[in-house]
Amino acid sequence: MSSTFRIPASPARGPYVRLVEAVSRRMWGQVPDTLAVYAHHLPVLKTVLGFERRVQRWHALDPHLQAYAQAATAACVGCSWCLDFGYFLAHTEGLDETKIREIPRWHDSTVFTDVERDVLAYAEAMSATPPTVDDALSHRLQDALGVPAVVELTQLVALENMRARFNCAAGLESQGFSAVCELPIALPSSS
Repeated sequence: MSSTFRIPASPARGPYVRLVEAVSRRMWGQVPDTLAVYAHHLPVLKTVLGFERRVQRWHALDPHLQAYAQAATAACVGCSWCLDFGYFLAHTEGLDETKIREIPRWHDSTVFTDVERDVLAYAEAMSATPPTVDDALSHRLQDALGVPAVVELTQLVALENMRARFNCAAGLESQGFSAVCELPIALPSSS
């Protein structure tokens, strides 16, 4: 797939954007299409990148659970760009690719633990409109992970909703990041 760019790629490539493009190529091998859209509005780009850098410092939640929650959210929203990039990041960070591959169909998969299934259910419940998170699920997660980890989980799912909804509205689709890890973009389960 390739992006349709409902919001066109910016032709502007000032010094800051060129720097971010160079860093992106070094980190990920290519420049994310999201940058081409954000480049239209430098203050937005700088704010988003600054916030994303700070998010990388959060460590109350296990990295596997972070990746599962973000992928489940992207699958709920239908963001192929986020799934593609998330699979790539999971691969480069050495996370369990078997489980990452199964996330869009986790309801029918047998590879997840009870806690992982609760994290996936929480991500889906938060991503519904309106959200459908219930007390029982929230309390199970707090008991299993601790309150700080659930706060982090909640914010990560909210952030992934923001990312995925921006990308979908902007017309951004999978750009092939996951090709390096041979993880196909899976279709969500029909639940």
